[in-house]
Amino acid sequence: MLPSVSILQQIGLGVLLTVAVVWAVVLIRLLRYGRYETTMRQDWREMRARYGERGRGQEELPAVPELLGTVPRQTGPAGPPAECVQLTAEEREAFEGLVRQLTSRS
Repeated sequence: MLPSVSILQQIGLGVLLTVAVVWAVVLIRLLRYGRYETTMRQDWREMRARYGERGRGQEELPAVPELLGTVPRQTGPAGPPAECVQLTAEEREAFEGLVRQLTSRS
């Protein structure tokens, strides 16, 4: 406790700090929620533009695709080109030693 500050001032400081922390947490949550909502609205607009709206007497439109459950593979003709680095004999030995260290721990 600070000797030159009254107990009421210390309580007020504690309340003020608590309110500031609660305010910051609520503000962060609101900003994250707003960003999520904005992204969802953009996604829905894109889906409507791509697939049209249903129920207006139109022919059956293609089904809306499912969201990806995992990240697709990055290899193959559609992915980035593979990188190849030529190692010197010393670098190769050091790499092999590192691999042995890492595999022996697991």
